[in-house]
Amino acid sequence: MTAPADRATPSSPADGVVAHTRTELRDALAAWTIGGADPTDRRAVVMTMGALHEGHLELVRRARAEVGPGGQVVVTIFVNPLQFGEGEDLDAYPRDLAGDLERLAEVGADVVFAPTPDVVYPDGDPIVRVSAGRIGEVLEGAFRPGHLDGVLTVVLKLMQLTRPDVALFGEKDAQQLLAVRRMVRDLDLEVEIVGVPTVRDADGLALSSRNAYLSDGERDAALALSRALRGGAEEAAAGHGAPAVLATASGILNAVPDVVVDYLALVDPDTVEEVPGDRTGLALLLVAARVGTTRLIDNQAVDVVASSDEDETAGQEATRD
Repeated sequence: MTAPADRATPSSPADGVVAHTRTELRDALAAWTIGGADPTDRRAVVMTMGALHEGHLELVRRARAEVGPGGQVVVTIFVNPLQFGEGEDLDAYPRDLAGDLERLAEVGADVVFAPTPDVVYPDGDPIVRVSAGRIGEVLEGAFRPGHLDGVLTVVLKLMQLTRPDVALFGEKDAQQLLAVRRMVRDLDLEVEIVGVPTVRDADGLALSSRNAYLSDGERDAALALSRALRGGAEEAAAGHGAPAVLATASGILNAVPDVVVDYLALVDPDTVEEVPGDRTGLALLLVAARVGTTRLIDNQAVDVVASSDEDETAGQEATRD
């Protein structure tokens, strides 16, 4: 990656451009067009907060696959203060721009936009923000009030600045992905949204920049999240309904004292509304929990059938537990 000469920014020898200001970003985007881009070529954007891991890199690879060799892949690196609540880890959130640029050079990002808050929010805290509506009031929204509003506000701003044809998001943040899709649909934004499956370590833990906070013992405890999701999915695959799916997943989580569950829910993938016991078809099993001081989220798609009387009993027992 190369940066403008007047900026002391870490760089790597790849041909991509690192932009920090709106002007630098506009110039980098325009250079692709002026440089002979075919009218059918597309631009993809991957939005990140940095501290990149293999999950982020898979998004960039998928972005390249979406737009092809003639397209342009833009990656944004911005720790967005609007999506952090009081007492959350805004200041402690891991940052490693030099390492991020090296990783992005390896996967062929064309432009990296790494602005500071005063570039994204030149007038300070924005007066007008995007509301996630009822999607932002449940689950993540209930435990992190205003979080999804902050996410949607910065996503919309970055879409306006990068002007992509396609934007890619990880499916690990399922509620966020749904909120982005609804924003694009409800506000008539001409951007294709592509969800990319969660990338996991060999032991099943979903990749997250916050995994760096975990001690060895906490990491072992954190594996309960993916085990619980697998257990719930296996219950559904065995022909049991929503109550039994939740009971199995809850039992696995409750068996690990170091895991403090914020929520475990089986929801409609289009609305994030909890599904009734007689639900049949695709649903999302979502979990958020704290391990030590680290908050983790994960999810698993499950195909549920209508519950039996035994399922209802199991669900009631799980609720009592």
